[in-house]
Amino acid sequence: MGPGLKNYAEFERVLDGFFRLFGECPGCVAGGGNTDCIVRQCCKQKDYVTCVECTEMYTCEKLRRTGGSLENLKRIKILGFDNWTKEMQEKVDAGYCQLDE
Repeated sequence: MGPGLKNYAEFERVLDGFFRLFGECPGCVAGGGNTDCIVRQCCKQKDYVTCVECTEMYTCEKLRRTGGSLENLKRIKILGFDNWTKEMQEKVDAGYCQLDE
């Protein structure tokens, strides 16, 4: 087990507590998430689901300021969201943890 997973059981209990307390976040598209997020506001203003739809994605200062994962967005643009999701699930099933990077 990698160092990023050594406290995973405790982390999962905390997340379960948040879920019981607040319910599941519907995501930005359905009205969840941080309403003050500049990336979210921009996507909403342009009527985009994600930044992948924007022609300015690669040069976007808003993404850079928020630490948005341009690498993930590039991969989504190549594969499409559904295929990217499947790829990420396969990585997780194989033991991938972003904290180990």
